[in-house]
Amino acid sequence: MYIPKPGKPEKRPLGVPCVADRALQRSVAQVLSAIYEQDFLPCSFGGRPGRGAHQALASLHEVISGRKVEWVLEADLKNFFGSLNHEWMLRFVEHRGGDLRLISLIRRWLKASILEDGEIYANEEGTPQGGSISVLLSNVYLYYVLDLWFERVAKPRLRGEAYLVRYIDDFVLCFQYRADALRVQKALCQRLGKFGMTLEPTKTKLVEFGRFAQRHASKRGRKRPQTIYFLGFTLYCTRNRKGNFRVGLRTEKSRLRRSLMRLQDQMRRMRHLSIQEQADILNQMLRGHYAYYGIAGNIRALQRVHRAVERYWRIMLSRRSWKGTVLWKHFQHIKERFPLMRPKLYLPYSELQAIAVL
Repeated sequence: MYIPKPGKPEKRPLGVPCVADRALQRSVAQVLSAIYEQDFLPCSFGGRPGRGAHQALASLHEVISGRKVEWVLEADLKNFFGSLNHEWMLRFVEHRGGDLRLISLIRRWLKASILEDGEIYANEEGTPQGGSISVLLSNVYLYYVLDLWFERVAKPRLRGEAYLVRYIDDFVLCFQYRADALRVQKALCQRLGKFGMTLEPTKTKLVEFGRFAQRHASKRGRKRPQTIYFLGFTLYCTRNRKGNFRVGLRTEKSRLRRSLMRLQDQMRRMRHLSIQEQADILNQMLRGHYAYYGIAGNIRALQRVHRAVERYWRIMLSRRSWKGTVLWKHFQHIKERFPLMRPKLYLPYSELQAIAVL
């Protein structure tokens, strides 16, 4: 089946395995995860037990703030799940887990035909998103293609410091020198091409970013340094109250618009429910939004979402009121009886630094 791709006109194919395959994939994924967790590098965060997007962001924050980083290569793989090479994938799994029964199962899952609109299509490349084992296989693939190559081949040949932070197919490379960044970018394209992958040009850029970026930006005719985007957040250069350099985080504009549109759509669909039910649903959605985007420095974006929800909720209540409009005075009484969850930081600066693992 196809699901909407946020921010893009095309849709993302989602593979739905049968019930027996889902159970078996989960079991195989648990076995392989126990094996590969002994090998995976600390720079990898997506789809691993005890790791997540917040740890990836915290590690990137710590690298840029506390290490010698002046240049950041923001990268994204083009159609990674759809272009994954089956033969290379099987060779990688055979290298660490050589059990023939596991290899046979993984080969059959990768090669499984696709049933769409009553017709069966062969699957010659890629791994369908939606299966329990897809994320683990993608981590194994990029562990050999990217992580090991960067740590053991690329870094020892560079003049300065370099760091990698990866969340599945989204990754960021940090460098001390621009020459190192350009050298790795060129070599990375060749490395990925060997395994049938390419970088997404619209999401790949080299940015001067770090503690001296403000000084260099003024020399280059810019008012402020450029920003980078990672896992739904915009990272920008700023300073704390003492005047020291700090990496700021705020919700990316497209993600913020998407969240507001989703909340408005939900309020339109539930406007005929009771006010208690509406408040419960809105608080559930706000709680989920705050839990992910409630990172230190992002309180203004959370407050913007809260204010927008309040305004639109009042509009929805007014449209179903026989008086025509719910005045703000009356709406304040409604909020006192059925309060909306206030913005909350789930990850303040102290915890942001504590969960960094690089």
